[in-house]
Amino acid sequence: MTGVRVAVLGLGEAGGEIARDLVAAGADVRGYDPRVSPPPGVAVRTNEADAVRDADLVLSVNSSHDAVPAMLNAAPRLAPGSVWADLNTAAPAVKAELARLCAPYAVEVVDVALMAPVPGKGLRTPMLVSGAGAVRYAEVMTGVGAEVTIQPGPAGEAISRKLLRSVFYKGLAAAVVEALAAGEAAGCGAWLRANIGAELAGFDERTIDRLVDGTHRHARRRADEMTAAGEQLIDLGVRPRIAAAARDLLIELRDSGSSP
Repeated sequence: MTGVRVAVLGLGEAGGEIARDLVAAGADVRGYDPRVSPPPGVAVRTNEADAVRDADLVLSVNSSHDAVPAMLNAAPRLAPGSVWADLNTAAPAVKAELARLCAPYAVEVVDVALMAPVPGKGLRTPMLVSGAGAVRYAEVMTGVGAEVTIQPGPAGEAISRKLLRSVFYKGLAAAVVEALAAGEAAGCGAWLRANIGAELAGFDERTIDRLVDGTHRHARRRADEMTAAGEQLIDLGVRPRIAAAARDLLIELRDSGSSP
């Protein structure tokens, strides 16, 4: 789809790569970032309002803290009927606030949850989208090679699913980092890495059921186990952040009567 006019606000690692791919796909791209120069082919604009004044689609790719300020700065020049797509990993309430703020300007908001790291993927990064402008966003972005899945519901639905997944995935990553740090300190890092890899390779839906059931059924014993694990980490010079959080959850389940 050539000729579509896209404004990209935020030209850092993610925004810059997406902007480059849009240019390569034939889109008419303009961009603004107070700290980063735009990639070749992206027209330089002086601020958010200048960037969006002639855009059909706005991609806000800055940060969760800048999501609302960027929209407020751009609002006076937003064209009625345009689409504001927020690609930031912000809370669902922030996405809903953007939809509320854009309503008086007759601008549809799209909540875009990027479901994988952008570097190396660019426009091919899987996107889960929701909100009033989700269908229009999908039409434009699939036309330039993006992978877009529509999640029914208002702005906030897409990012909610990403963040819920992040509780697991980022929590798992943090647990692995903490365990391996302790393993290295204990002199068995290679063994522990291999053991973790073997466990993860065998994960399926039945594993999830066993994890949930076992956590509730054996909360009392596992609380004692994680108390001992936390003490060991302290002895090894590793702060037990994840181990302590697991211990506290298990104690709460134990004391609530979830454990026999």
